[in-house]
Amino acid sequence: MLNYLRKLSGKERSERHDQHLAQFLTFIAGAANAGGYMAFRQYTSHMTGIASAAADALAVGNFQIALAGLIAIVSFICGAGASAILINWGRRRGLHSQYAFPLLLEAVLLGCFGLLGENFLSSHSLIIPMTVMLLCFVMGLQNAMITKLSGARIRTTHITGMVTDIGIELGKLIYINTPVIHLLPVRADRAKMRLLAVLIFLFFAGGVIGAVGFNHYGFDSALFLAVLLLALAIMPVIEDVITRQP
Repeated sequence: MLNYLRKLSGKERSERHDQHLAQFLTFIAGAANAGGYMAFRQYTSHMTGIASAAADALAVGNFQIALAGLIAIVSFICGAGASAILINWGRRRGLHSQYAFPLLLEAVLLGCFGLLGENFLSSHSLIIPMTVMLLCFVMGLQNAMITKLSGARIRTTHITGMVTDIGIELGKLIYINTPVIHLLPVRADRAKMRLLAVLIFLFFAGGVIGAVGFNHYGFDSALFLAVLLLALAIMPVIEDVITRQP
């Protein structure tokens, strides 16, 4: 079990570990996204929807909502940038935990969200947009991490892209091949279809559990996600600490 966790977010990777980590993170993304909506009526992973809402708000002169949408998008971008900085910093130093750093930061931020969420609701109204910024930052952090880790083959919050890819592969699956000289027959990537279907299901399942958890336990439900992230990330960090001791 410990060896599995070490490889799940460690430097030495396989296709299997990439897929398993993506499945965990997609579930977490769905749960955090739903929890954010239950708390503040704002989805934090759906940049397409946020950009569309900001454009609509700007068109009708609602500059406050338009600005909030822009800030959410900038926060997502900053999270992705922070993930790239952490991974490249660890990579240039040959650390086993280069991919674990973004997960640890995400665990800390979700832990803060869980511990301080009630205070956010009872504080000044400016605190709520800041909390939405935090969750957008977390979504960007996670999405960039799995994107870099998998060579842009997998993302954890981009359901639109996943559904599009499934549609493409379904089109290939039902395509009737006729012999064409010098051209290979069209073949669907069934393994990719299965993986994407699992990721979509896990995002949905995470959303359901995140919403139910928030309804029953409030902000404390985010602590479960933080502990899960910590479990996914901690082994490579421990390995680096042990191997780099003088």
